Amino acid sequence: MKLVTAIIRPEKLNEVLESLFNANVAGLTISRVQGHGGETERVETYRGTTVKMELTEKVRLDIGVSDHFVEPTVQAIMDAARTGEVGDGKIFVVPVEHVYRIRTGEEGRAAVTPVGVPAD
Repeated sequence: MKLVTAIIRPEKLNEVLESLFNANVAGLTISRVQGHGGETERVETYRGTTVKMELTEKVRLDIGVSDHFVEPTVQAIMDAARTGEVGDGKIFVVPVEHVYRIRTGEEGRAAVTPVGVPAD
């Protein structure tokens, strides 16, 4: 099992969600986050004071998937989130030691399989 974490542009969220749905990837968590990467810094005026905006708004998606869903998940995100400009984001894939579905007590692959779909 893996945890796929993607940091994307907020304006690409709907396209990414549609792409994930079309790839049969279900079950995710979405958070609004701020960060700094390769984007150029912005300077804004707020109440007459010049402020250097170092953090940009992003969206973070966390998706727990079985090993065979890693590639379709990553590809769906990359295809929908890519603009070709600096600031498109990153995707991190990290191993997951254990996962449990709280409602049923299911563990492992059964816990990341959508409800109603056989785990094997």
